[in-house]
Amino acid sequence: MQVFDKIISDRGSRYAVSGGAAASRAEVAALLAELTRDKRFAKATHHSWAAVLAGEPVKDDDGEAGAGALILQMLERAGLRDQAVIVTRWYGGKHLGGDRFRHVAEAVRIYLRETGLG
Repeated sequence: MQVFDKIISDRGSRYAVSGGAAASRAEVAALLAELTRDKRFAKATHHSWAAVLAGEPVKDDDGEAGAGALILQMLERAGLRDQAVIVTRWYGGKHLGGDRFRHVAEAVRIYLRETGLG
């Protein structure tokens, strides 16, 4: 798993992006478990994720409505298969409105660029 931490900060909310190879929901669950073994990540407010597994799109907003769908859309556009991308957010106490989608999209762009997958 690759983790890019402290990549975006806005009004107290902080974002990280991570991911790795996954060919099944069980492997995505293993990636999430690995990520949350780190105490800092375990305390995060949201771990939104998406993947295209064996041609099937899967996503989870984890309370960040619409974030999983946005991540999935970006992965499908990039043609990325069997790779889960997780966007983590620590809520900072102020609502970000539509800016949260901009931050999720930027986090996925950073992941794709830094891993060379995009």
